[in-house]
Amino acid sequence: MFERSAPVFPPPGLNRTAGAVEQGCVNQKYDVIILGAGAAGLMCAMEAGKRGRRVLLIERADRIGKKILISGGGRCNFTNLHTSPDNFLSANRHFAKSALSRYTAADFVRLVEKHGIPYHEKKLGQLFCDRAASDITAMLEQECRDAGAAIRLTTKVHGVSRDEVHRDEARDNGQFTVEAEDGIFRAARLVVATGGLSIAKIGATSFGYDLARQFGLKIQPPRPALVPLVFSDRDRRRWCDLAGVSTEVVASTGIAKQSFRENMLFTHRGLSGPAILQISSYWDGKEAIYIDLAPDRNLAADLRKADLRKNVRRDQPAWISLLREILPRRFADRWLETYPPAGNSDRNFVDAENQLHRWEVKPEGTEGYGKAEVTAGGVDTDELSAKTMESRNVPGLFFIGEVVDVTGQLGGFNFQWAWASGFCAGQAV
Repeated sequence: MFERSAPVFPPPGLNRTAGAVEQGCVNQKYDVIILGAGAAGLMCAMEAGKRGRRVLLIERADRIGKKILISGGGRCNFTNLHTSPDNFLSANRHFAKSALSRYTAADFVRLVEKHGIPYHEKKLGQLFCDRAASDITAMLEQECRDAGAAIRLTTKVHGVSRDEVHRDEARDNGQFTVEAEDGIFRAARLVVATGGLSIAKIGATSFGYDLARQFGLKIQPPRPALVPLVFSDRDRRRWCDLAGVSTEVVASTGIAKQSFRENMLFTHRGLSGPAILQISSYWDGKEAIYIDLAPDRNLAADLRKADLRKNVRRDQPAWISLLREILPRRFADRWLETYPPAGNSDRNFVDAENQLHRWEVKPEGTEGYGKAEVTAGGVDTDELSAKTMESRNVPGLFFIGEVVDVTGQLGGFNFQWAWASGFCAGQAV
């Protein structure tokens, strides 16, 4: 299955003796070359192989699907039952509709069930493996093997070139040449599935963007997404000794008009947790974000009820007691130190409650690609066919997965985009 110094599964028609196989790895022509054996690349390889294409999948790492293996705490949140185009961010919000409708979450679930992989729904439609993420990579490996697709690991690509031929002939003349450390490979169709810049420790590079620019495709500026936010110096001094404290909030932005209700977590440098990761994808790097620390609570009404029930005054001790019911105690006490009510009047408590419902935070920045789960931006969707992922101006060149300017929200949506875009390209190459 895996090729390191020579193909283990050579294309049809090659002599399968060791000598012929090793010779065949140099100057070998395939129908399709796919760069990147992540989620999108593996899906594309297996679908293209099923259609009888001679497929070579080239991966610079020593194993397939590294991002799959570390996702979901090692359990892989492989899709989301509630996937819709509204769960994706792109300069063209309509681009993902076609692919997502052609290969749905239900389609991937059927594949998982075909391989007998046990899974469960955690929350909000998020599906995880019961055992380990390696179940998903093993499934994709088996599908590629069954389809006859060859995978070449630990292979660094030095360059890609394209023969200049007439546009009408381009798809049938093996115009793409991939120069690797230990071989030269040619194919009429080249699929770029090299991912984004997030999580450099598992091999993320700008290769896909650089290749797109080489062939004249526009790029939407990449940026970290689904990433923790960093406090300003003042806020770090004020809040960061609360690292590890978590509470349910609604995080929102003003300009993008997005909001997410999930947990927020204090870190040693700022804020994280699902609500913050979600809103980070929509943060423009300048505006404030707003956090409702008491979702669905009417604290003024709660104080009035306490007055009547306990026959006590509506005063600051009552406010302190109420906040300790709503927030983790350490956070409640720090909040009261930082934002004490100005007095005991109704107006004072209304103002204090409004501040609690709309905590304005102006992040200094993000934790960057090192801690970002995905990369927003990428190959401009105006450059690609929404049906096939093929370049509109460079026949035979395809871009799929995270390298494209389509970014999913947290919860399995980015994997579903990888499966869908990979499937569509696999049906077209």
